[in-house]
Amino acid sequence: MGRKWCRQEADPKLEAERNAGPPARLQPQENSKRAARKKLVLPADDDPQGTEQETVSSKELKHRLQRLQELTRKATLPACPSETCSDLKSRLKQVQELESKIRNRKAEEGKGSGLQLSKETCEPTAEASEGAPAYQRFHTLAQDIPPGLTLPYKYKVLAEMFRSMDTIMGMLFNRSETVTFAKVKQGVQDIMHKQFEERNVGQIKAVYPTSYKFRQEKNILTFSSFLKKSSYQLTLEPVLGEEEKVDGRPHLSASRLLECRRVFSRNLVNIVKQHHKTFMASLNPPMVIPNDKLTRWHPRFNVDEVPDIIPAELPQPPQVDKLTTAQEVLTKARSMMTPKMEKALANLDLRTAETSPGEHETPKATPTANTFSALKGVSQALLERIRAKEAQKLQALMTRNPQQEERLTMISWLPEMARLLRTVFVAEKKQALTMEVACTRMLDSYRTTMTSGDMEKHLHLFSELLPDWVVIHPIRKDTYIKLDKSMDLNVIMERLMRMIKEEEKL
Repeated sequence: MGRKWCRQEADPKLEAERNAGPPARLQPQENSKRAARKKLVLPADDDPQGTEQETVSSKELKHRLQRLQELTRKATLPACPSETCSDLKSRLKQVQELESKIRNRKAEEGKGSGLQLSKETCEPTAEASEGAPAYQRFHTLAQDIPPGLTLPYKYKVLAEMFRSMDTIMGMLFNRSETVTFAKVKQGVQDIMHKQFEERNVGQIKAVYPTSYKFRQEKNILTFSSFLKKSSYQLTLEPVLGEEEKVDGRPHLSASRLLECRRVFSRNLVNIVKQHHKTFMASLNPPMVIPNDKLTRWHPRFNVDEVPDIIPAELPQPPQVDKLTTAQEVLTKARSMMTPKMEKALANLDLRTAETSPGEHETPKATPTANTFSALKGVSQALLERIRAKEAQKLQALMTRNPQQEERLTMISWLPEMARLLRTVFVAEKKQALTMEVACTRMLDSYRTTMTSGDMEKHLHLFSELLPDWVVIHPIRKDTYIKLDKSMDLNVIMERLMRMIKEEEKL
């Protein structure tokens, strides 16, 4: 009875707050006599505040969308009228025609380019290299090495083929295996990932004839379904001396491989030297430089256009029945031919008999270049003196050794360094600086990255060439450099430029 009375005595306001209260918040029940806890009251579905917020947000989104559409309309460009497009096309065509006329005029002027003080003809060209990619045709220009007797790209590839071939040869020969071209070909292609054919072997023989002995042999185990044991195969054998034996049999040692590699590279350089000699003989005036004094190629000698090496003849398998003409084929296999095949071969025989083998058009000789119009009126003696001076300068360039080249490069950097060195001493306000401090200040100001040791070499070169301006004093454990700031810098620069010209003549 007490419990039922409590239920009936429940506050009716609590029941109303349960059904419709404020949105999603905890509310203390202060009016209830029973409950002292907070209750979660969910928002009603018909809350006017939530509806108003959704309406405002949707309006803002619509407004932003309209602004974006307006900006898009403004950004779109109007379509090009047909008249404007046709006008642009006609102008482009005129520009292209003008460019072609300029090119033709330059080509005509280039034919008579007597301005070249040395004749730019007889540059070695190779028909096979015309279709070569650019990384092969300009391989020498892309080398990050000092200029010297560099080899063309195709010669370097051939040298790498010889190195790989020699390596495979050494492994097979030292295992007492018969070295065939098929085995060498597979090994070289696996190493280089390039095609290796009999033509490359012929080129290697042409460069280094005494490296291998070549023979055609049969009855060799092939372990292949493509080659029969009775068929002839090209075999290779290294040429070794009597002293190169281990346990009574010839042995191809590593030192022998290195020696063969050096001889092959030297022979390749000698081949390029012959082409270079021909090129220099065609210049005006001709130049003659001994091969042993040559340290770099002529600046206008295109190394990558040197012709390919003509392959040497390799032994061929013996031919028992060799058919040369269609008539011999007819007499040999007349019984096994159909009438149509017999008629076709007869017609072919008649056509080959009518065509004489000597009827080939000789290539037309290139017309000699005319004198350039700009040189008209210039005395021939002056031109000869200029050509002789240029030839002398190029000859000094091609015979300069690497030590002289390095010294000339260092001296050519001294004029710019002289300004920086004087600025360092003026800024420091001292008569002498330690070598370490002077090198650090110079490295911070110089435009090219250089090590401290290289900078110290240049400072010592200053004291060697200009002892009255820069003096180096070693005192105890330190080295001091002293500079005479009273000397005129322009006089120093003139002296350095004269020294550079003198070094270039050597």
